[in-house]
Amino acid sequence: MKFRVLLASLTISMTGGSAVADSMPGYDRNSGLPFASRSEVIAQNGMAATSHPLATQIALDVLKAGGNAVDAAIAANAALGLMEPTGNGIGGDLFAIVWDAGSGELAGLNASGRAPALMTLEYFRDRGLDDIPKYGPLPVSVPGAVDGWFELHGRFGTVPMAELLAPAIRYAREGFPVTEEIARLFVINEKRIGHYPGFAETFMTRGRVPKKGEMFRNPRLADTLEAIAEGGRDAFYKGDIARRIDEYMTAQGGLLRYEDLAAHTSEWIVPVSTNYRGWDVFELPPNGQGIAALQILNILEGFDIAGMGFGSAEYIHSLVEAKKLAFEDRARYYADMDFADVPVATLISKEYAAERRKLIAPDRAARKVPAGDARLEQGDTIYMTVADADGNMISLIQSNYNGMGSGMTPGDLGFVLQNRADLFSLDPDHANALEPGKRPFHTIIPAFVMKDGKPLMSFGLMGGAMQPQGHAQIVVNMVDFGMNLQEAGDAARVNHKGSSQPTGTTMTDGGVVHLESGFGKETRRRLEAMGHKLGPSDHSFGGYQAIMWDETEGVYYGASEVRKDGQAAGY
Repeated sequence: MKFRVLLASLTISMTGGSAVADSMPGYDRNSGLPFASRSEVIAQNGMAATSHPLATQIALDVLKAGGNAVDAAIAANAALGLMEPTGNGIGGDLFAIVWDAGSGELAGLNASGRAPALMTLEYFRDRGLDDIPKYGPLPVSVPGAVDGWFELHGRFGTVPMAELLAPAIRYAREGFPVTEEIARLFVINEKRIGHYPGFAETFMTRGRVPKKGEMFRNPRLADTLEAIAEGGRDAFYKGDIARRIDEYMTAQGGLLRYEDLAAHTSEWIVPVSTNYRGWDVFELPPNGQGIAALQILNILEGFDIAGMGFGSAEYIHSLVEAKKLAFEDRARYYADMDFADVPVATLISKEYAAERRKLIAPDRAARKVPAGDARLEQGDTIYMTVADADGNMISLIQSNYNGMGSGMTPGDLGFVLQNRADLFSLDPDHANALEPGKRPFHTIIPAFVMKDGKPLMSFGLMGGAMQPQGHAQIVVNMVDFGMNLQEAGDAARVNHKGSSQPTGTTMTDGGVVHLESGFGKETRRRLEAMGHKLGPSDHSFGGYQAIMWDETEGVYYGASEVRKDGQAAGY
């Protein structure tokens, strides 16, 4: 199998006053591909991969104590909401795909919230707004994560919820050291939302956001999690927490009310799939964007990707043009399927992909492409996956949307509310048009792979519009380029920005292709000659976690994102 890895010189950086310039990686790998950060983790009894080492250890503790993969995922997600509030928390939404070894079935959960009853097109029109503001009280939709926990627990859980939330509560009271990446993201979020009431009192207890290595405590969140542990999901949606959210949002001029929280429900759904060269790749149907990954893979399947070679201009061109086509359909069709007729079966069919593939010129970038007749660029999220000794696996993603969401930090509850309603269109004729009770278009997507009818891989790659592109790149890296689980995530990534959006904006200039530094100068030159506009490596390449099952040996392989602070570990 043809494989080509292109390593470029690193940009100059300053660390502790010393300059590092024009240097290759400072290590020489004894095995595997030279760019890989480490070997895969291999274990037989259970595996967890999260974006925070402490959360990974919590998941393993639950597994070792007899809990299953879903139990461990809930406990880890609760801890991540505390330790990575810059990407997730109980003010956000959740999606999951679960492999239930007992029944031999995949189950999908959509735990995304809906637009409040007061959130109407007329509300924004009357105020002269053409778009829903990104921050502040107006883009807040119902947070679905807590209900998602209880739905997962009610169907698959074995350990009492109070025990699962106990580690997060303990860390919230006693504190934990802030990691390097989260410290960086705290600074970014302070600048854009730190002025909203409640934020400083919760996250700036030293008069500023915490720095790397500093202990951070959130006793307010500890109290909230204790209330949930004692009172169940209704404590959040129908109890004192819901009333306090209502009071805060009313005072801030927001639209979310107690009645919206009390009416919230999650939905169990059937994952959908396409086969890519023998791998059955599963995603969840809209209101999420998961099927865009399937559309990209279907288009790429018609090209000799392995023959092009990783890092080649031909491969990157094919990937970017396939993404453009899939995202035009994403902009036109993807929406809450309770409100819109989304032609999922057609969009992910091989026949449709064959017609769309004809629109790709082999040597020229498209400036604009049409949506098919089938009738977002930002986002901080956490993705995690857990597998247990019985063969159960969960692929879970959870998010506040833009980093710490809206900035709305209600009372002394200890968390920020998401700004997911920012992704509605205010065009009444658009499939994703705002309506009360409607779920907005969603960026966060979990993924799963089956092969020959058996579970193979639980994975995800968070990061706004990067996610479907990232999912496709991980699969291609493994299937076409022969990379292992860790190498597939470490390999340099491509992120195309500027496609048409479900909010109503349209691509007219071809967008911008952002390449990580691992792609060489000749590749960049050839892409520019094809008409692609190249942008800098801008830290927008997502966060990857994955677990793979080896049925022959009875072991799990784990991989974690080198671009984050995470860890894959097993026992």
